[in-house]
Amino acid sequence: MRIALCNEVIAPMPFPRQCEYAAKLGYDGLEIAPYTLSDEPQRLGSAQLAAARSAAEDAGIAITGLHWLLVKPAGLSISTRDDAVRRKTLDMMFALVEQCAELGGRYLVHGSPHQRRIDPGDTRAAALARAQECFAAVAERAAKAGVVYCIEPLSADQTPLVNTLAEAAELVVRIGNPAVKSMLDCSAAGRMEKESLAALVDKWLPKGMIAHVQVNDRNRRGPGQGEQKFAPLIAALLRHGYKGDIAVEPFDYVPDGPGAAARAIGYVRGLLEALQ
Repeated sequence: MRIALCNEVIAPMPFPRQCEYAAKLGYDGLEIAPYTLSDEPQRLGSAQLAAARSAAEDAGIAITGLHWLLVKPAGLSISTRDDAVRRKTLDMMFALVEQCAELGGRYLVHGSPHQRRIDPGDTRAAALARAQECFAAVAERAAKAGVVYCIEPLSADQTPLVNTLAEAAELVVRIGNPAVKSMLDCSAAGRMEKESLAALVDKWLPKGMIAHVQVNDRNRRGPGQGEQKFAPLIAALLRHGYKGDIAVEPFDYVPDGPGAAARAIGYVRGLLEALQ
């Protein structure tokens, strides 16, 4: 079970320095937000991707996957009625799947809440159907690239589409491609789910729905910096033989990005050592 740091937490550092810092703290990998590498991440070339992969390898750290996929360029959407925008968005998703594989990543996490809103005057059902079409199309590309594309449930205050693991699982079943799964974001689950984090793992991991886990508190800070208890979650993952990655993804950096990253790895490593 690898522990990764979502790299936007320390993004003011140059990427090679991010790799060195994360490795020094004891992380196994970095989970990359593409917008931290370029304002036009779809245009990153093989040389730039190779340089990023080399920087990680030189630091002794892995690039585990990608997340925050559609932040840049502006104006993307998987749910809009605008066919041209959806086509542009899908092209971006295809490009990121290829980049993830080239970087050595295993998975992509599709959160991007602002890029799955409902257009004014549209219906939720219609918007969700268009989003499903996009996920189904990118699943085919992910299967060919050998990566898993994860639909991330997010809280209703962020997006009106796909707010619970049950809703994400329904999409996964409809699509019916093993290259598309869901994942567990602890902060969103803490805000939206009726069951505990451990109960969600017990319910959905054996069904093959949880391909990735992001740890953060419902208060948007790092794990261990709020009320949520993460020991039962880690125990459930271990009990079920989870082989995926755990990514630390705070949004509110306390005391700051580097400090939040340092505190989180100590907390998560401590739980793993205590429970193994």
